[in-house]
Amino acid sequence: MKAAFCGNDNASAYDISAGVLKNVCFVDALNLVPHVFLLFITFPILFIGWGSQSSKVQIHHNTWLHFPGHNLRWILTFTLLFVHVCEIAEGIVSDANMKSRHLHLFLPAMMGFVAATTAIVYYHNIETSNFPKLLLALFLYWIMAFVTKTIKLVRYCEDGVPFSQLRFCITGIMVILYGLLMAVEINVIRVRRYVFFMNPQKVKPPEDLQDLGVRFLQPFVNLLSKATYWWMNTLIISAHKKPIDLKAIGKLPIAMRALTNYVCLKEAYEEQKVRVWGTRGRRSSGKLVAFGRPILLSSTFRYLADLLGFAGPLCISGIVESFQNDTNTTGKTSTSYLSSQDFLKNAYVLAVLLFLALILQRTFLQASYYVTIETGINLRGALLAMIYNKILRLSTSNLSMGEMTLGQINNLVAIETNQLMWFLFLCPNLWAMPVQIIMGVILLYNLLRVSALVGAAVIVLLAPIQYFIATKLAEAQKSTLDYSTERLKKTNEILKGIKLLKLYAWEHIFCTSVEETRTKELISLKTFALYTSLSSNGLATLSNINIRIPTGQMTMIVGQVGCGKSSLLLAILGEMQTLEGKVHWNNRNRYSVAYAAQKPWLLNATVEENIIFGSPFNKQRYKAVTDACSLQPDIDLLPFGDQTEIGERGINLSGGQRQRICVARALYQNTNIIVLDDPFSALDIHLSDHLMQEGILKFLQEDKRTLILVTHKLQYLPHADWIIAMKDGYVLREGTLKDIQTKDVELYEHWKTLMNRQDQELEKVTTVGPGKTLRRAMYPRESKAQLEDEDEEEEEEEDDDDNMSTVMRLRTKMPWRTCWRYLTSGGFFLLFLMIFSKLLKHSVIVAIDYWLARWTSMENKTGDSTDLNRETLGPVLQSADHSQLKTLQHTHLYMLCGAGIVLCLVTSLTVEWMGLTAAKNLHHNLLNKIILGPIRFFDTTPLGLILNRFSADTNIIDQHIPPTLESLTRSTLLCLSAIGMISYATPWFLVALVPLGIAFYFIQKYFRVASKDLQELDDSTQLPLLCHFSETAEGLTTIRAFRHEARFKQHMLELTDTNNIAYLFLSAANRWLEVRTDYLGACIVLTAAVTSITYRSDSGLLGLGLLYALTITNYLNWVVRNLADLEVQMGAVKKVNSFLTMESENYEGTMDPSQVPKDWPQEGEIKIEDLCVRYENNLKPVLKHVKAYIKPGQKVGICGRTGSGKSSLSLAFFRMVDIFDGKIVIDGIDICKLPLHTLRSRLSIILQDPILFSGSIRFNLDPECKCTDDRLWEALEIAQLKNMVKSLPGGLDAVVTEGGENFSVGQRQLFCLARAFVRKSSILIMDEATASIDMATENILQKVVMTAFVDRTVVTIAHRVHTILTADLVIVMKRGNILENDTPENLLSREDGIFASFVRADM
Repeated sequence: MKAAFCGNDNASAYDISAGVLKNVCFVDALNLVPHVFLLFITFPILFIGWGSQSSKVQIHHNTWLHFPGHNLRWILTFTLLFVHVCEIAEGIVSDANMKSRHLHLFLPAMMGFVAATTAIVYYHNIETSNFPKLLLALFLYWIMAFVTKTIKLVRYCEDGVPFSQLRFCITGIMVILYGLLMAVEINVIRVRRYVFFMNPQKVKPPEDLQDLGVRFLQPFVNLLSKATYWWMNTLIISAHKKPIDLKAIGKLPIAMRALTNYVCLKEAYEEQKVRVWGTRGRRSSGKLVAFGRPILLSSTFRYLADLLGFAGPLCISGIVESFQNDTNTTGKTSTSYLSSQDFLKNAYVLAVLLFLALILQRTFLQASYYVTIETGINLRGALLAMIYNKILRLSTSNLSMGEMTLGQINNLVAIETNQLMWFLFLCPNLWAMPVQIIMGVILLYNLLRVSALVGAAVIVLLAPIQYFIATKLAEAQKSTLDYSTERLKKTNEILKGIKLLKLYAWEHIFCTSVEETRTKELISLKTFALYTSLSSNGLATLSNINIRIPTGQMTMIVGQVGCGKSSLLLAILGEMQTLEGKVHWNNRNRYSVAYAAQKPWLLNATVEENIIFGSPFNKQRYKAVTDACSLQPDIDLLPFGDQTEIGERGINLSGGQRQRICVARALYQNTNIIVLDDPFSALDIHLSDHLMQEGILKFLQEDKRTLILVTHKLQYLPHADWIIAMKDGYVLREGTLKDIQTKDVELYEHWKTLMNRQDQELEKVTTVGPGKTLRRAMYPRESKAQLEDEDEEEEEEEDDDDNMSTVMRLRTKMPWRTCWRYLTSGGFFLLFLMIFSKLLKHSVIVAIDYWLARWTSMENKTGDSTDLNRETLGPVLQSADHSQLKTLQHTHLYMLCGAGIVLCLVTSLTVEWMGLTAAKNLHHNLLNKIILGPIRFFDTTPLGLILNRFSADTNIIDQHIPPTLESLTRSTLLCLSAIGMISYATPWFLVALVPLGIAFYFIQKYFRVASKDLQELDDSTQLPLLCHFSETAEGLTTIRAFRHEARFKQHMLELTDTNNIAYLFLSAANRWLEVRTDYLGACIVLTAAVTSITYRSDSGLLGLGLLYALTITNYLNWVVRNLADLEVQMGAVKKVNSFLTMESENYEGTMDPSQVPKDWPQEGEIKIEDLCVRYENNLKPVLKHVKAYIKPGQKVGICGRTGSGKSSLSLAFFRMVDIFDGKIVIDGIDICKLPLHTLRSRLSIILQDPILFSGSIRFNLDPECKCTDDRLWEALEIAQLKNMVKSLPGGLDAVVTEGGENFSVGQRQLFCLARAFVRKSSILIMDEATASIDMATENILQKVVMTAFVDRTVVTIAHRVHTILTADLVIVMKRGNILENDTPENLLSREDGIFASFVRADM
């Protein structure tokens, strides 16, 4: 066909006798002029450049939106481009119906499309370069285009072209669009004053863009980049070269920060309270007011997406109908006008419209998702700030009485706020779903008539059932959460008390308890929640307290365990509920008070950060404080010195180390008042004396600071300027030591008796020079050197791996081996069943769809399906009549549908069953491996790290991997089914699939790496946030005493923003992927449609192929998302597996348990023969060739400085350490030959740190339930606890809260003593067991031990040397060797002896 601008089939096409504007072809040519003008003007500027007048402020130039009306301009331009596409399509379709080629029908439209694209590119470059004068070219273009299109529209009106003609409609719409764009340009001139004005407006960039630390640019980029997340390309591509870290994602924009949204939410909430006068305002109303606008915007996007979603089926229906009606075979005509109806009957036009509708629909959908997620993140940040403010105002009694627990706080922070965030994400579904259902029913009714109403009725009838199922699912989820919390609580208690459990051989009892809870957690199908509330009678802890604390002096508070000393300090600090009375401060207002609590409280931070506690760093003061607290030797042994992280997420420290760091924190602060609550409780005599002399007497009193000191160390009373003696909640006596000596001789004499000193010894100040001390940190020097060597090796490996290809290969590799381990842990049978059922299910679904497609296709062609029946059902059925065949065909179809439903159920159950089995096996193996692990593992591994395996990682294995795996397999098989069906219907599609497949490969390759980094950042930034909430709740008293609420609040806001920016980037990365895979899916649909139309495939198969192509659009991004999620989630399996390779303790012995006498050890004779002990094979011995003999029933005291090996010797009796040479023989049996459980169950020990478990007093004394009540009461009486327990509700069954927090530290230690007495073993080990109790109680206990265990062997590791002066034998140790071994009398007679020097120091 010959081509000409005006065509060759009409001679009048070039006739201008009636005037040039009367000639349609000339008018079309005239419309070319503005487009050519714009291209001629802008191309040189775009390619040559124009310089820049950007602001000198350092900003992100490409994101600074200078000109007003930016979004409106982009929307109008996109609309213009769409209308141009319609104009081109209309021109091509009209031209195809002409006898000759008429270029004027579509060439101006093509040039207009190019010009509109150039206009928006030109505008973007001018805008980001801040050169508004060059926009004058665009202004002239809009005027010229508006004039030429108006001329064309007037020409059509004069010719009487009806409104029903598509060309008339397109021209009218374009006149409006050009007019609006011209108005936008005039507005830019008016606002920016760059033309016709003497003083152009100066524009200040947004504050965020002046901060180069802000990297999240979604609010600032142009509309196209917003819609496609084009600005994310740099980050996602760079992830292949370098892992994404916090520096790469930067800070949150100001509008998204937690503080901004907190202020917004609080203001809205307060306004709502004012409006609802007289009633309590509801927070939900405040949230709606504060975040209502973005929710409305998201809902609008969602409605648009849902409405466009129906365009797909309508276009496919139109394409199938065009095949059946064969509309493309119409004859050639001379008319160039095309109606809208004829235009929409063209199959190619419908294919393009289908493509554009998909692009728009997915763009709006992703925009809706993003807006809701951003709003949810903003709401979460605001709520976290509100919760934190509330925590800072909680009274101490709220936490101590269990009204608010750490578990509830963690639940609020980690779960509830996230659920609210996801509620916002799902909000648009609430009003979008009814619209979808109604529109779907209307469309189906037009197609199927009454049958559609039957389907709608089924949906309505199923709604109550679905609601019932959803309710049950919610109940099951809540039940699972409750069991999970209970399991974690028990696991946490096991890990904290693992040493005690091993020493008492109680591992199996607590392990069984966790396993039972785990079973309930895994099989919970309904909610079983039992809430019990314990009410307090509000009895006064303190009464009639009238005291005076002298300024600039040291006040000591003394008294027995439980007399109210700590409560008095809390009352002074305002932490107790005041029934009556008041605390008066010198300056009326209380300023910062340095406070060290009785229970050490550490931040999850470095040692240095824990000591300086937000104060400015002063090197000289810091060194003086660490020396005063004897911390330098400990710091030297830590892996990274004082930069080593401690706390729950750091390495484990001993009780003494934790205590001294807290005291150092109090000393370092430059405050006038210091409050120390029993700072010597976990320290030996040498450390106590050094702290007293160097830290308190020298460091504090030189500065004339007011000191309040609670202590049981009565030997320090002579140093006190003022003494307060307490008893049973009231002040027994106060004054100076001389006052008490004069006024209360009985009390004074009682103190002298307790200290076992003469008058002159009590009254004089004994100054002991600090000796050289050795500290045993959790990382000895050997392991420190080993760590350094490993670090050097890792650095060398990193240097070797700098090769880019190696890095990319490692970072893009899927952890297939870990996946296989997870799948096989569920059992090979279930794995095979899952794969087989999945494949069979999708095969059945494809078969059903194929059958329906062929059936409808044959029915439409012939009205008779006999040919299909005979073709598909085989030659056996050829003799059957038509009705029988139709019935049989329906029967087979129903059977396939039934099989599909059953297989859907089977596959879902199989995946869940396999996931449940894998989770059960992995948790069981992990728990048993951990609980049977060596004690050294718990000393060197942070508790938080172990607990994380049982909490976060187990939660991922339980609840995240199974649905991800199911979704991945379903999405992958659906996509493969779709590609297979399209290829079967149109084989040429496979050719176009190659470039699409390559594009998909690169998209998923880049996304997976970036997504993994961002998910890890999200996880790693969430943990510090949760820990900060927990540590704030635990250290409320300290924080408020120091007046550091503002600093902690600021830190919380920073942690929240850091976590939010990581999650925001992860969300943006997911949108980046989904937009690209959605567009790729739209390209697949377009390709499938065009190839099917071109090669004229069967109409039924065409419709089926296009419907399958639409499923690709929905599921393609889920393949990549699930693959990336699975890759990250498999990290949890990998972490669990890493613990499973740990070596367990050797519980088997060479002797059979039946060979051990039931009453062993009966005598209590101990022979230590050439004993050598070490903690690990690669470490040096801590005991070297130790020899000792302990007679049956002997009372033995072991003393020595810290690190001498005395505690290691006590652990050797229980084989808690590696005995690599020598042996310990008890009653004639070498303990190395005994089974470990038998050995530990026959001995008793009392540890320095008091450990109680949640439950009852009975459970804590006798978890094996072997003892009678009389025996338990006897043990409590021996431990001086009988009267106190009797006064509790429930007696032996009285509640013990987690960690025994409802008892004082001293009372907890007494319970531990009672626990040891219950066992009544012939051998009792006391490892510094009296460190936390007062001297009076200690003396009573020493007497009880001597009487109750008169015929039993007692080995005491001495904390206070005077406690072993009555022992039968004293062993003095130093650096793993026994230096002295004799009776106390003989050792004291040696004036130059070590024991004698210890006793003199203790006096």
